[in-house]
Amino acid sequence: MSSFATYIIGFVILIIGLAAAAVLLNVPQMWIGVGVVILLGIGVLSATSRTKMRDPADSSARPPSSPNS
Repeated sequence: MSSFATYIIGFVILIIGLAAAAVLLNVPQMWIGVGVVILLGIGVLSATSRTKMRDPADSSARPPSSPNS
């Protein structure tokens, strides 16, 4: 399983726990739904940024501070 999928599964479990706690605290269902949607968006954004493939450094390129010769 990819690290992206693992991250998303963990985030969904967290969201389910927070939604269950909100239900027990008698938070209106509309606000629970809004919170779930927002947290899902944050989860996808953070999972994408944390698990994206990094470009390998090109060793043939000159460093930016080298003189032009």
